[in-house]
Amino acid sequence: MKITFLGATRTVTGSNFLVEGAGKKFLVDCGMWQGKAETEMENAEAFEFSVNDIDFMLLTHAHIDHSGRIPKLYKEGYRNKIYAHKATCDLCTLMLPDSGHIQEMENEWKNRKRIRKGEEEKEPLYTAEEAVRCLELFEPVQYDKIIEITPEIHVRFNDAGHMLGSSIIELWVKEGEEETKTVFTGDLGNNDIPLLSEPTMIEDTDYLVMESTYGSRLHMRNEEKAKLFLDIVSETLDNKGTVVIPSFAVGRTQEILYEINKLKDIIDDEEFRRKYRTLMKSPVYVDSPLAISATEVFRENMDLFDEETQEQINSGDNPLEFPGLQFTRTADESKALNEDTTPSIIISASGMCEVGRIKHHLKHNLWNPKSTILFVGYQAPGTLGYSIVNGAKNVKIFGEEIAVNAKVEYIEGYSGHADQEGLMNFIYSFIKKPKHIFLVHGEPESQEILEEKIEQETNIGVTIPEFGETYELKEQIERTHKVERKIKNTLKSEMLLRLEKLKSEIKDMDDYVRQDLKDKNLRDEDIFRINEKMKELEKQIIKVIEG
Repeated sequence: MKITFLGATRTVTGSNFLVEGAGKKFLVDCGMWQGKAETEMENAEAFEFSVNDIDFMLLTHAHIDHSGRIPKLYKEGYRNKIYAHKATCDLCTLMLPDSGHIQEMENEWKNRKRIRKGEEEKEPLYTAEEAVRCLELFEPVQYDKIIEITPEIHVRFNDAGHMLGSSIIELWVKEGEEETKTVFTGDLGNNDIPLLSEPTMIEDTDYLVMESTYGSRLHMRNEEKAKLFLDIVSETLDNKGTVVIPSFAVGRTQEILYEINKLKDIIDDEEFRRKYRTLMKSPVYVDSPLAISATEVFRENMDLFDEETQEQINSGDNPLEFPGLQFTRTADESKALNEDTTPSIIISASGMCEVGRIKHHLKHNLWNPKSTILFVGYQAPGTLGYSIVNGAKNVKIFGEEIAVNAKVEYIEGYSGHADQEGLMNFIYSFIKKPKHIFLVHGEPESQEILEEKIEQETNIGVTIPEFGETYELKEQIERTHKVERKIKNTLKSEMLLRLEKLKSEIKDMDDYVRQDLKDKNLRDEDIFRINEKMKELEKQIIKVIEG
C-alpha cells in the first residue's frame, strides 16, 4: 500500500492524498489551496494523477481546504463515488456551489483586467453549476459503521469533533494475506468545542496520518474564553462601538451563537451580570447567507451535538437562538448595518477576511478606534486577516488604504483544531500504537515541534512529508517516489513569493524612515545617506518595471 502526499504538506490547506492498494487508486480529500496568491495559483494546476484512474474518494469534512477542488475533479471527468458523512454531504450542498459562485465572480473580475491588457480570457476554476452537478457523486454514510468498498477495502467514519460531520477515517486494505490499517484524522477538534462531541479515540492502527495545525501551542480553556469574550464585547459596546467578528460561515459562527446563549448560565457576580445585560440588549447580526443556511443544517442535525447540548435542546432552550439575534440575508440589509450607528455585534464570513461581506464591514470599522475586530479562528499567512492580527498599521481593502485604528483581539480558544495536548492525547489513546506517524496540515514550525515531542515521549517514528512524496507502508517506511514540479511553475511561485516579501519590506522601510525623520537628532549626513539608498532602490524598481 502506498500514500502520495499531494496537499496540506508543510502548510494547512489543499488537503489531498492519493492512496494505492489492493489494485485500486483512491483519494482522501481534494481540498483547495488558500492564502497567498502563489499558493492559490496551485488550484488551477493539473492534478498530479489521472482523474480517470481514481476509483473512489473519501472526504473527511466539508471545509473548502478539504473539499474545494471536488468540482474541478468533476469538471475533468471524475464520475465515481465520494463517501462522506451525511452532515458533510448536507454542508457541501451549500459550500461547494458557494465556492463555485466565488470562482465565477473572481474570474470575471480577472478577465476584465486581461481584456484591458489585450490578454486572452480564461475559464473559472469551476462554476456554481458544475459544483451542483458534482453533488450527485456523494454517498452519505453514518458514523461507526464499517463500509465495504471492495472485498479487500473497508472504511469506517468516526466523529472528529472538528465541525458538523467531520470524520476520522479508519481504512483497512488487504493485499494477499496481509491487511494494513491506516487512520486519517482529517482535522481533529478540541475536546471542548461548543455543540460538538469530543473526537473519537481509535483503539489501534498500523499507520497514522495526522493533522498538526496547533502542534506547538496550547489553547485557552472554555471557561476562560467565555469570560474574555464577554469582557471584549461589553467594553466595545459600552464605548458605543461595533464588534466585528470575521468568522468561518460553517462551524465557528454556530459555536459563537452557542457561546453567547450559554453565557447566562455562568453568571456569578454583579459586574458579570451587568456585562451580560449589555450584550443581551445589543443586536447580534449574522451577516452571511452561507452561515445562515449552515445554521439551518446544524438545526437539522442536532443528533450529532454533545449530550449537554441535546439536554439543553430537550428543555426547550435552542442554543442557536436568543433575543437580539438577527439574520441579514440580502446585500441591502448587509449594507444597512454599516449605516446604523447602534452598538452591535456583526458576525460575517469569510473567517480569513479574503472574500465576502466581511471586507465591507472591515472597511467601515477598521479605522474607528471605538470598534473591535475580534478574530476567533486560524489566519493563514498571506491573508488579510493574518495581516490585521499581526499588527498591520494600514491595509488595502477594495483598492483603498484603510488605517487600522480599531482594537484587534484574537481568542484562540475558539479554534476548531486540537492543540498540542489534544493531538498528543489522541496518540496516547491508541491501545495498539501506530508503527509510524505522518504529520500533515501544519506550518513547518508547528510540525517540527510536534515531531520532536512525539518521538521523545512515544518513541514512534515521525515523517513530515514534502509535496509529491510517495511512501510505501511496510515494516520500514520507504519513500519510493517524488513528483517534481515544473521549473516554470516553481520560478513563477518564487517570483510571487519574492514580490510579497518585497511589499512587506518596503512597508517596513516606510515605517522606519518616517520614524527616523521625526528624530530631531538626525544629522544631515544621515538623511543624505538614507536618501541616496532610496534613490538606488528606486532605480532598481524602475528597471524591473521597464523589463
